[in-house]
Amino acid sequence: MKPIIVVTSTFDNGHTFLHKDYSNAIIEAGGIPFVMPYMASQDMLDQICEMADGLMLSGGEDIDPFLYGEEPAPGLGAITPERDVLESRLTERFLKSDKPILAICRGLQLLNAVAGGTLIQDIERAQAVCLQHRQQAPRAHLSHQIHIESGSLLERIIGSAHIRVNSFHHQAVKRTAPDFRVNATAADGIIEGLESMIHRFVLGVQWHPENLAGTNEAANDIFRAFVHACISK
Repeated sequence: MKPIIVVTSTFDNGHTFLHKDYSNAIIEAGGIPFVMPYMASQDMLDQICEMADGLMLSGGEDIDPFLYGEEPAPGLGAITPERDVLESRLTERFLKSDKPILAICRGLQLLNAVAGGTLIQDIERAQAVCLQHRQQAPRAHLSHQIHIESGSLLERIIGSAHIRVNSFHHQAVKRTAPDFRVNATAADGIIEGLESMIHRFVLGVQWHPENLAGTNEAANDIFRAFVHACISK
């Protein structure tokens, strides 16, 4: 049986949508993606969380700073409050049940906020020296290098201390959530990955491996490891 994986989506003007790269990456790795529409029903959420084998938090717009106890600062972009609420509830349930989570870009930031961490609301306003984290290049282009921490889950998956990644974000992790560790950083110190120290498989990456899957072995390894963890739950 292939694992069923809930994949969060973007809400905009009454529409729910998800780039096909997310679902394709899950399918190619051996999973069945279930694209999550907006719903407020607690009973429905409970049933979906019971049914699903894993959760993938996808990318998107900014997160309401209220979630991590801050006021909105200059540089904060568009937010979608209903998406924040839905994904927070999903994340809390999957963490509590110790089911695998893969969090990508915005998903990493949401995961960190829900687990008790904070975010940099706008990197360029927060530090004088930084890399270009919103690349002006095709999505599959490898923009900058990251360092992966020795002994981390991410290192075990990828098998390398350094890789190049794509980059499409202006927010980032500031304070890491309790029971989480940093597993990757960029040359300017920006956190590029997190993982739980108390769950079987909870991994967040700041880049977009779904845009690289199929042609980039590190991206393929991430999705294969995630789907395998969902099978082995």
